[in-house]
Amino acid sequence: MASTPSPPDRSFRTVGVVIALCWLAVFFDGMDVNIYGATMPHLLADESLGFSTALAGTIGSWTTFGMLIGALAAGTLTDWLGRKPLVTASVVLFSLGSALCAVAPGAAVFGAGRFVSGLGLGGLMPIGLAIVAEFAPPRRAALATGLMMTSYHAGGMAATGIGLAVAPGHGWRWVFWAGVLPAVIAVPLVLKWLPESPGVLFAKGRTEEAYAVADRYGLTRPGVTEAPKAGAKGRLSAIRALFAPGTRWATPLLWLASFAGLLLVYGVSTWLPELMRASGYSLSSSVTFLLIINAGGIVGMLIAGRTADRFGPVKVSALWFVLTACGTFLLRTEMPLGAAYAVVFLTGIWLFSAQVMVYAATSRVYAPSERATGLGWVTGIGRTGAVVGPTVGGVVLAGGNASLGFTTFALTAVLGAAAISLVPPATAGPARDRAATALLTTGGRPSRP
Repeated sequence: MASTPSPPDRSFRTVGVVIALCWLAVFFDGMDVNIYGATMPHLLADESLGFSTALAGTIGSWTTFGMLIGALAAGTLTDWLGRKPLVTASVVLFSLGSALCAVAPGAAVFGAGRFVSGLGLGGLMPIGLAIVAEFAPPRRAALATGLMMTSYHAGGMAATGIGLAVAPGHGWRWVFWAGVLPAVIAVPLVLKWLPESPGVLFAKGRTEEAYAVADRYGLTRPGVTEAPKAGAKGRLSAIRALFAPGTRWATPLLWLASFAGLLLVYGVSTWLPELMRASGYSLSSSVTFLLIINAGGIVGMLIAGRTADRFGPVKVSALWFVLTACGTFLLRTEMPLGAAYAVVFLTGIWLFSAQVMVYAATSRVYAPSERATGLGWVTGIGRTGAVVGPTVGGVVLAGGNASLGFTTFALTAVLGAAAISLVPPATAGPARDRAATALLTTGGRPSRP
């Protein structure tokens, strides 16, 4: 039997187009998520919508409930339908949801628009993470994950900038019209340039296409071990594999860590401006805090990614959660504006990348054939935290107690640190990866010692 060709060295240059397209898609994801928080003061001031603080929190939870459904569905279906079609569908969905919000006559239609957006936003993230985990250089996987996720915060900064520039003079509706841009810009590029997963192509019987993509991007040619199993039985098998002997303890701990991380991400993204206003800062300063915390998030992704490639994502995520707890608890204290900006920036460095390193740890725990499903369920179950976060913020702020809000977020970060630190060493997935690679590079025969 002829041996399988060895793939060329994989580098960021080789897979740059793939990572760039994922970066662009997640940029628009972050923009759409943060548009709600960036326009919150204007939404609450618009009497025609009938918003109250508590209702605004509930609508924020509708968004994240849509994300929960989208993440679970996409993570399970992507091995069947393919990465590329679901990335496209996700971007179209959250663009349509933003358009619905822009024309909403009242809170009910606005909430429906946010729910539709949530379906797309939730579906995109696990697929993007799975694509990057598959195509990135193995020794730079955490860095590639962090690099991709900088786009989320760049999108958040763009949403804040659009909110500050457009909403005061032209109204909040024009900010949501900006959320339609992803369908115009990202979808054509994804359809033209984003490659399909070789493993998915192989599972569909498109072997030559799978080999061609693998060779083009420096990946190991897929075999039975890497390819997801076809059909409904294959999807159920992938879910059952999350509780196999090598991962049965890691799975619920990753879910709990993701719950805590996403509660923080979406709770803080939705309510930070109002929390800072309740602490005595002006409206413009309060919205600027959202811009600053996302800037910290971008820096944090790069630091966390490089650090995790050296020390492991579990250790980095646990430490980052602890530092997040310190930062959010410190925000309970009244301080000068400059000092508050500094604390918010530092908290952004830790808060967002703590959650992203949960994703990086997930990619190491599960084998290639289970990775997309594992990421889908980690992000999907974690979305329950994203549902709870905006609601908790709304309830706390309805009582006018910003200090209690920051304390709640600090305790949540402690919970995340405890959960991720207990995840067992990620040996099951990588061990299978190495075994598969050994078989493939010897033409399907065990290598000789």
